[in-house]
Amino acid sequence: MHRRRFLQIMAASMFLPRPAAASEWRGRAFGADVTLSLSGKGAEMAVRKLPALLAQIEAVFSLYQPSELTALNSTGCARPSTWMAEALALCDRLHHLTKGAFDPTVQPLWQALAAGENAASARNLIGWQHVRLGPEVTLGQGQALTLNGMAQGFAADLVRNWLATQGFEHALVQMGEYAALGGPFQLGISDPAAGLLGQRQLAAGRALAASSPRATLVGRAPHILHPKGHTPRWSTVAVEADSAALADGLSTALVFLDLPEITRLRQHLPQLGPVTLIDVQGDLRVV
Repeated sequence: MHRRRFLQIMAASMFLPRPAAASEWRGRAFGADVTLSLSGKGAEMAVRKLPALLAQIEAVFSLYQPSELTALNSTGCARPSTWMAEALALCDRLHHLTKGAFDPTVQPLWQALAAGENAASARNLIGWQHVRLGPEVTLGQGQALTLNGMAQGFAADLVRNWLATQGFEHALVQMGEYAALGGPFQLGISDPAAGLLGQRQLAAGRALAASSPRATLVGRAPHILHPKGHTPRWSTVAVEADSAALADGLSTALVFLDLPEITRLRQHLPQLGPVTLIDVQGDLRVV
């Protein structure tokens, strides 16, 4: 999921205060850097077990190695695993919350733009309304899904929940999106052009995700694609919520919504924290 290599959230301070005898693991998953910081009894063992859990998650959601998602895209029909069913249900919710701005069926368009091909036929395949969910998932003719807009957040939630079952009470999971277990943690919000513009204190059980659509391009287009071809309104959007998957998906879609639309949406989602918006001039506002 290469676009998230360009995520513009940076840890200003990993712990407040940083505990003694912390164990830390750094690696890669979903094409992005992954950091897990743990302290307390059993931290070293948990850090050794983490790669196996990440491999299980990638086996469901990866687009860059064989996975449940690539199999669904290849066949157009499959019985989803529990994780996949939960992720697709969230996609459906995000699609309706954002009035269609969040649409995982843009994958053929993304592929066409990345290959420098004519995108007209790929645009005709877009449409979440053609996807049928249930005990069996069915895609529309020629469709393929990308879950890049929320899968890393979903993975961060899974890792955080797993750590809690292992008895940990203080950890910051960073998988492109941040999920806090314990805390607080001090994070910085940065824009690719304007640089570091603000800080956020992430409390226990909260998550933070950001999207910067112009940080890299697919062909000549911003790497976050609107199903109807709209251009992003914001340079960076950062969303805080109780779920990293929800924050991730919203940060992806809100780059296309104007300020009144974002304000109305936020009023209907009490689990959301502040939404930080940075425009192309580098001006920051918080909803």
